[in-house]
Amino acid sequence: MSQEEEDAVGSGLAEAVMKEIQQVAEKFKDDDIEEGQYVSPYAHLEKAAVLQEARIFHDSTAVRENPRKCCTVIAQLLHLQNTGQFLNSNEATDVFFGVTKLFMSDDASLRRMVYLFIKEVAETCNPDDVIIVTSSLTKDMTCDVDLYRANALRVLVRIIDGAMLGAIERYVKQAIVDSSSQVSSSALVSSVHLFKASSENANVVKRWIGEVQEATASSNTMVQFHAMQLLYQIKMSDRLGVSKLVQQFSSRNSLKSPLAIVCLLRYAHKLLDDEAPSNASLVGQGYQSSAASAVAKSCYQFMESSLRHKNEMVVYEAARSICNLPHAEPQDISPAISVLQLFLSSPKPAIRFASMKTLSIVSSTYPRLVSKCNEDLEALVSDANRSVATLAITTLLKTGSESSIDRLLKQISTFLSDIADEYKITVVKSLQTLCFTYPAKQRILIGFMSNFLREEGGFEFKRTIVNSIVQLINVAPETADSSLLHLCEFIEDCEFTMLSTEILHLLGEVGPTTSAPARYIRFIYNRVILENSSVRAAAIASLSKFAAKCPSLRTSITNLLRRSLNDEDDETRDRTAIALEILGKAMISHPYIPPPEDDSEEEEKDYKDEPDPDDPSSILLLDKLPMSFEKLKRSLEAYKEAPGSMEDFTPITLYSLPVVEDDLQDNQSADPIEEIIPGKTPRLDKAVDKQKVDPAAAVYGIPELASLGRVFRSTTPTEMTESETEYVVTCIKHVYEQHIVLQFDIQNTIDDQRLENVTVALESDGSVFEVTGEIAADSIAYGEKKTSFSVLERDSNAEGFDTESFTCTLHFSVIQVNPSTGEDDSDAFEEEYPLEDLRISTGDYVAKVSVSDFRKSWEGLGSTNEVLEKYALQFKTTEEGLAAVLEYIGLQPCDGTGVVKETTGKPHMLHASGVFIGGKNILVRAQIGVQSGGVVLKIAVRSDDSQVSRLIADCIN
Repeated sequence: MSQEEEDAVGSGLAEAVMKEIQQVAEKFKDDDIEEGQYVSPYAHLEKAAVLQEARIFHDSTAVRENPRKCCTVIAQLLHLQNTGQFLNSNEATDVFFGVTKLFMSDDASLRRMVYLFIKEVAETCNPDDVIIVTSSLTKDMTCDVDLYRANALRVLVRIIDGAMLGAIERYVKQAIVDSSSQVSSSALVSSVHLFKASSENANVVKRWIGEVQEATASSNTMVQFHAMQLLYQIKMSDRLGVSKLVQQFSSRNSLKSPLAIVCLLRYAHKLLDDEAPSNASLVGQGYQSSAASAVAKSCYQFMESSLRHKNEMVVYEAARSICNLPHAEPQDISPAISVLQLFLSSPKPAIRFASMKTLSIVSSTYPRLVSKCNEDLEALVSDANRSVATLAITTLLKTGSESSIDRLLKQISTFLSDIADEYKITVVKSLQTLCFTYPAKQRILIGFMSNFLREEGGFEFKRTIVNSIVQLINVAPETADSSLLHLCEFIEDCEFTMLSTEILHLLGEVGPTTSAPARYIRFIYNRVILENSSVRAAAIASLSKFAAKCPSLRTSITNLLRRSLNDEDDETRDRTAIALEILGKAMISHPYIPPPEDDSEEEEKDYKDEPDPDDPSSILLLDKLPMSFEKLKRSLEAYKEAPGSMEDFTPITLYSLPVVEDDLQDNQSADPIEEIIPGKTPRLDKAVDKQKVDPAAAVYGIPELASLGRVFRSTTPTEMTESETEYVVTCIKHVYEQHIVLQFDIQNTIDDQRLENVTVALESDGSVFEVTGEIAADSIAYGEKKTSFSVLERDSNAEGFDTESFTCTLHFSVIQVNPSTGEDDSDAFEEEYPLEDLRISTGDYVAKVSVSDFRKSWEGLGSTNEVLEKYALQFKTTEEGLAAVLEYIGLQPCDGTGVVKETTGKPHMLHASGVFIGGKNILVRAQIGVQSGGVVLKIAVRSDDSQVSRLIADCIN
């Protein structure tokens, strides 16, 4: 065969293959697109092809005769923009030149597409390109067609800056009071956008307040709504102006727009909310009493009168605002409750849900007030809308009486099976609250919740029930026996490993303290036989705690543990081997001696099955680490960062590591299982995502300060200036044994100045501290933040840790610069700026460190160095007194006592702990209550050092 014949055959074969491939592709294409299925006309757009078609914009004849084609091209360009295929600079310039020629067309649809294109593309294109269409938009803004004027205004405010705003200011002001509601509304909305864009624009918009006031009298409801929004924006920072605004429009009844009235109601509520601290005299009297101010009375009367408005939206907003008023009394809220009760029978689901949600919130504070709606609420339990039904049943649980609990539980049992888990969780939380309200019904309610543990449900639902039962054990220890048995039955067929391990840990902590610990051994050992490795390991740990706490059970438990020495899981085998080794030595050194058989029943009751104080199993298996693993990690990182630490060959112990302070929220655990198990390591899903940075790292990076050693603690930043001033300064105090390093973070907010050689001068009349050094911030340009340091040395002969105040002044050199180029415009000249006084107190020497078991730690310190004091504080509420005491003593609240959870009038118990400089532990127990209109504090302080106890007690003075 010749070469030409071979080429011909090859070519024919290639054509045949390509044809076959094309047929297969067409076949699959037809299979993918079913008959009648929608296919986007922009699915396969190519940017180059669309830009080629956009050349039609330059053809004036095509633009006049075929505006629909131009609209289609603009739609394609917008599709490219929304799918991330942005125009580059040259393409955008070409397109915008073409778009300017589309303004020659009188077609309304095309003009609206042009406006839409400019507004959408303006944010992603070069401002120099967008400015091309400004003159065309300005021309449209002054034409006679309302549609063009309104849309041109909306687009123009998106692309102009402060310099150009002055040129069109006159047109915008005229548009605000225009007779056309479309133009007026567009001008007002555009003004709102301008006001938010920049402070320069906001200053211009504030000059239009007269026109905006006039627009509020418009007969069009939307114009009134937008005018009210803009008027509030202008006066928002002026509390007196807002007060006059609310009083003016609430008394005149000139607003016809329901949306505008809703806005006014929200402004009135915010005004009262902001003035709540100054209206403390309303507590116990209400807004209709003589104690209410004129503003409070007028706002409340406006809200109350709005309850009779013909528009449902206004009526609901008025009712919601009244229910959320600060310091509101039952007589104030009662009219709103009556209105919301009528809304419960509304045929509109949205109104029923909104009313139900508000009533549910009010029922937490005023259950008796909402109880008059119980009949209507019971009718909503069977509502087709599950959200409404869930809110109805949870509200009934808050407002129902003790005699109605059984009937409610019967309704819930049929109700829960038909709703989703998210609604079930809400119901369970309401049942938990009911247990606290009626202690006599706790066993019934716990049994009811435990029944649903055996029903179908997701992890969060089951976990919520478990947490509720555990929290009841914490609050009512007498329910521990029955509650633990319910949880034991649950883990027999629990499908969630996390819940099983948590319950096993709980059993190990609480089970040995019950009346009959042996009954739980069977349930725990079943987990060793039947479960996965994680649960088996947790069961071994739980059995070990039973053996450590109950010497009478050690022999039987060690026999069970030996069977796990050959477990296939390494963790389980290791835990078993360690437990057997520790328990074996404990049984030899402290053998169990059973009570004599001839003892009387009373003597048997007095017998306590507890380990000896020096029992090694109790120390090794039951005592917790002095810190969590997360704190241990942070402490090791802080140790590593300290100067010279890695060259120090002294053995590291837990007590020689740097002190790691707690955040306030670290100890306010929301998980009942974590609350009831002291020192329990938080789960991974509770871990802090944001990595915490050691504040002392800034000091360690300064070579001149390395000789001072390791920082004991660093305080939170103290503001030395207002945040709106020319120079913003904050101070962090780094506390050493004999020194305090003051870290001043300085920010320059003046754009035409650069600061040089910035320091803070300190002056004091005290003799405890002396300024021994300072490190200046070299140069601070506009917007930059730099740091200067001052070193204070404490007098070694000073007794105690007396409070000392310093007068602070910022010293620096100023160089005037050109804001646009950054070049210097002047020579340096000296300046100074006064700062707030800085105070060093005893609390600065105290690190906020919580303890895992406060009661055990309190008893361990003993009463040798205890100091007892009683104080009368000038506060009116327990919450204010608690916050002040925590600020004075500088300690970390423990056991969730940092928040007043009950408002029953009983004194609040505060447990707090910390570490004084030198590693001296401090514990405080305080009782805070209201007596005779003031707060009375009874405080007991224990420490390793009697002098430290006295210092902390004297902090209140």
